[in-house]
Amino acid sequence: MIFLAFALSFVLLLITALHVYWGIGGTWPGRDAASCAHAVVGFRGVDEMPTPFASFAVAACLALATLWPMALEGVFASPFPREGLAATSLLIGLVFLGRGIAGFTPWWRRLAPEQPFARLDLRYYSPLCLLIGLGFAILAITEFPA
Repeated sequence: MIFLAFALSFVLLLITALHVYWGIGGTWPGRDAASCAHAVVGFRGVDEMPTPFASFAVAACLALATLWPMALEGVFASPFPREGLAATSLLIGLVFLGRGIAGFTPWWRRLAPEQPFARLDLRYYSPLCLLIGLGFAILAITEFPA
């Protein structure tokens, strides 16, 4: 399962870096803040990116999630018991699975209809969340101490 842990951490590290980039004013994949918001936020009527504080807060949460698979696999010492790491991994997985599932619901489409976000969400964002959530769930279940 070490490969799964490294893969999860790598993907989450990339997503963390994107949120930091947006927090410091980056506009990719758009041309400006408004087009970037339409691509990565997608909520109805969005015209600007979230505040730097919001972007950095999400990046901080993602950074913690990035470390979790490595801690669960024993790549580095952790002050948390293995049972706690496994249980928290399952909770992290449920958060990502919930976000991934939500992206395919009519409720979410009404909440976040802006293009190109809606298309990118169906094609990339929600499936990626499902894969990340599944990865965390698999790690949690297979690594939970007997």
